Amino acid sequence: MIFITGAMYSGKSAYAMEKYNITDKDWETDCVKEAQELVRNINSEEELKELADKLSKKRLVTASEVGAGVVPVEKEEREFREKAGRLSCMLARESTQAIRMICGIPQVLK
Repeated sequence: MIFITGAMYSGKSAYAMEKYNITDKDWETDCVKEAQELVRNINSEEELKELADKLSKKRLVTASEVGAGVVPVEKEEREFREKAGRLSCMLARESTQAIRMICGIPQVLK
């Protein structure tokens, strides 16, 4: 699995489509956009690991970095950020290639 992360609107999807020939159909079947949103209903570490295992079998996964900036006052948003960050760490660890997009420029991490 190829994992691409970076800020929102940093060019993750466009890069994936151009570099890895990902089509709109691929996003529906073998690739996942914005994986961080999938953690909103996760309630345990076991569920988070199961999600990471499921996603690691995909061809390509993108996730936006959500941990920067002002810490949210709402407990639910802080928990979302924690789970999203942990998921990204798991995906990066399991990926064959990890890339961080910055201003549309890919930075290969792994």
